[in-house]
This record gives sequence, structure tokens and C-alpha cells, in this order.
Amino acid sequence: MQNKQLPNVHLRKEWDLRVRTWFNQPGRKLRRRNSRIAKAAKIAPRPIELLRPAVRCPTVKYNSKVRAGRGFTLEELKAAGISAKYAATVGIAVDYRRRNRSEESLALNTQRLKEYLSKLIVLPRNAKKRTAEDVQAYKSAAQASGQVVPISADVAVEAPRVVTAEEKKAQAFVTMRMARGEYKSHGVAQKRKAEHKERKANSVKK
Repeated sequence: MQNKQLPNVHLRKEWDLRVRTWFNQPGRKLRRRNSRIAKAAKIAPRPIELLRPAVRCPTVKYNSKVRAGRGFTLEELKAAGISAKYAATVGIAVDYRRRNRSEESLALNTQRLKEYLSKLIVLPRNAKKRTAEDVQAYKSAAQASGQVVPISADVAVEAPRVVTAEEKKAQAFVTMRMARGEYKSHGVAQKRKAEHKERKANSVKK
């Protein structure tokens, strides 16, 4: 072994100080689950989740899908006959930034709020104001684990049928192109018509 490199193996590198370990993941999973169970027991019989509005996903690709939004708008709460402060106390999420862009969404979420309020059991804080019916309804109430008013995407599936002769003749691209052109040049066309009518009226007077 003359004139050869001496073996110097670097085995003790303390790798656990230089890497990110995730050995506590199973324990954290169990801790989160126990926390959820304890929270549900603490707030029972109130629902576990807040009531959320039904909203459309953004962009053309996903706007056919309906999902739960962040919170109800002030306009929707007003249509349902409740205030934003009261809604926060009875398990209704409120979003001060969202706006209603259509009558359909306003009507849908107003109906969700009214259905939720019809199922709601409010026990007065003052024990003297509680009736026997209120106490019995409160004790017999079951805790809802998901959305109290489920969100359902009602998609009307059209039955297959034969394509009509009128639909075969229709040209979607040409129709859209013509409509876009008319919309773009509407003001200019109206202005030209007015000028032409004015010139014609002036020539008749002369």
C-alpha cells in the first residue's frame, strides 16, 4: 500500500441537522383530528361549518360549475331580511367585497338564506325568555357536519334529437362576426344616418 491514499471515510455527517424531516406528520394528523372532534363537541348542536353562498367558478372554462363561496353579500342578506351583524352570530358567512352581477345568483342565495333561517333554532341568552318548546327543540337538535343547505348544480340535460334544417344552415361564426361589427359601428352608423337626414332636409328647404 505504498504511495496510496489513506482511507478516510466521512460517515458521521450529522445529516439530520441538514435535512427537513417529517416524522411528526402522523402525530399532527391525529392532533388535528382530535381538535376537530373537540371543537364540534364544544359548539354542539351548532353546525360545524358556516353557511356559504353558491357561486360560479371564474373563467369560461369553469363557469358552468357551482361551488361554495366565501360569504353572502350585503344585498343578499338584505333581501333575506337580516343584517350582517346578526348573520355573523347565527353561523352565516359574510363577504363585504363580493357583488351580485346577476339576478339569478341573488335569487339563489336569498333562497338559501331563507331555507337556512327556516331550519334555525335560536335559544335566547336570557333564561327567563326561553320557552319549553325552545329548550326541547334545542336538546333534540342534531349537529350538521357539512353544509346545512347543500349546494346542488341543477344542470338540465337535453335529450338527444335530430338536427333541424334551420340549424344546419345557421353559421355561428358569421352571426357572431356580424353582431360584433354592428355593435362596434353602431354609433358611427347612427351619426351618419343623422347627418344624411339633415342634409336631405336642408336640400328640400332650398
